[in-house]
Amino acid sequence: MARVTLQTIADRVGVSRMTVSNAFSRPDQLSAELRGRILTAAEELGYAGPDPSARALARGTTGAVDVLLTDSLRNAFTDEVATTFLGAIAEELRPTGLALTLLSASERPEMIPARDVPMDGALVYSCNTQSTAVDWLRRRKLPLVFVDQSPWPGVPCINIDDRSGARLAAQHLVDLGHRRIDIVTTSILGPKGIVDDPLSAADGHVVRQRMLGWLDALHAAGIEPTVFQEWHSDEGSGKESANEVAGMLLDKPERPTAILCFSDVIAYGVVQAASARGLSVPDDLSVVGFDDNPLAQRMRPALTTVRQDVAAKGRAAAAALTEAIEQARSGRTARVRHVLLPTELVIRDSTAQPPPSG
Repeated sequence: MARVTLQTIADRVGVSRMTVSNAFSRPDQLSAELRGRILTAAEELGYAGPDPSARALARGTTGAVDVLLTDSLRNAFTDEVATTFLGAIAEELRPTGLALTLLSASERPEMIPARDVPMDGALVYSCNTQSTAVDWLRRRKLPLVFVDQSPWPGVPCINIDDRSGARLAAQHLVDLGHRRIDIVTTSILGPKGIVDDPLSAADGHVVRQRMLGWLDALHAAGIEPTVFQEWHSDEGSGKESANEVAGMLLDKPERPTAILCFSDVIAYGVVQAASARGLSVPDDLSVVGFDDNPLAQRMRPALTTVRQDVAAKGRAAAAALTEAIEQARSGRTARVRHVLLPTELVIRDSTAQPPPSG
């Protein structure tokens, strides 16, 4: 059977080859009736459409943007904060026709390196900006937007006000009367366990900003917390590690009456550890999370937490990247925006005044 080409379809419909090409790549140039006739003829002839690689080469664009993730891609499908964020990006990109792909910043040999993936631009989401993957994206001079990252000159950045949110969470416990308040944070580098210098151990923008916020309120009240760090590996969900680390805190001779957690997932592990030791939340131990993950409302007791608008963050990130791509295509320059979205303390059932002995 002879190979079907655009000219084959043009001959069948009685139009030019360019008109057939427009039916696939520039449908706004044709009437709905004519485009329908062309697509029907293409289907009858068994033509699947122009080769995407050839079309991308001709246009100088791939039609795809990437989200560069710190952890394994598995977390993008299992973590409810990540899925909400990615869903908002996809919805914001839908009218543009840009496809969304995921790329891990992991430097393991089986991973496709960032230098080899075709894309028009990328969202760098909570990654080490010194990583090889980020370096390759910058060397390729691709339009970039940083999310949950320290701002960089010339790169649009979308963050939430982590520091203010963490300060509100810590102040809430102080106002309830707690004085033995400890912290369970996270790390992608490790090690797991007690941290002597919390700020130097904070290995990411979000971790550092939340630590600063907690310490703002606690130090002002004369409280020096014990800080424990769970190690968030590619394979783990964070719950198991948080459970283990929380156990170390709760087994101290003078255990805390309240624990501040880097995330709601970690808070879940803390509540489990408390329950395993016969401790009641919040009667014996108050627990505060961060993010307002849907998990926070499903927990029993429902979790006091700091809400970030994850969907708004996703929409803002996608809009900033779309704008950066358009600027790159047109050669225009514009002021680089650094967006800081607000946070809000949500008080539920996991916090109360400390027990009389606390």
